[in-house]
Amino acid sequence: MAEAGLLGTDGIKRCSWGNSAQDYVEYHDTEWGVPLHGDEELYERLCLESFQSGLSWITILRKRESFRKAFKKFKPKKVAAFTDDDVERLMQDASIVRNRAKILAAVNNARVIAELDGSLDDLLWSFAPARRKRPRTMADVPAITDESKAMAKDLKKRGFVFLGPTTCYALMQATGMVDDHVRDCFRAG
Repeated sequence: MAEAGLLGTDGIKRCSWGNSAQDYVEYHDTEWGVPLHGDEELYERLCLESFQSGLSWITILRKRESFRKAFKKFKPKKVAAFTDDDVERLMQDASIVRNRAKILAAVNNARVIAELDGSLDDLLWSFAPARRKRPRTMADVPAITDESKAMAKDLKKRGFVFLGPTTCYALMQATGMVDDHVRDCFRAG
């Protein structure tokens, strides 16, 4: 039996959440589950997933361009150089999520990236699991896996903050380390 809500108003079958708002349609169809590489690209997603914690993902999607501007296009070296004045500037920027702990986490994590022995790309992708069975429905998609727990533990040990196992799993989904498109979704290949 197919999952309810798969058929979009455009006649395309998607994961049910992908049909719930136009912003989600584009994100689902072009980004979610697509393998993403590059330190800046992965730092952006790492930050956005952290900012999403406790909020709706659509809130973050709609503020994405503002986040890119506020965080210097997510160039870790530039963000690592942020000062207390930059943090205060961001706290006054209504176009982003103004959460001091999350802003400080983005700065901290950029500084940790600057100290890595290798690339952020290699580090994060080292936790990508072997391909597993495609979920039948969104209810079959986990929120945490052994791999996301291991990623969160390793990142914490290295000094990263605001990246627990649930956030790490969302990062894995968003960057194609795992492909959780449901079986009847057009993206399920």
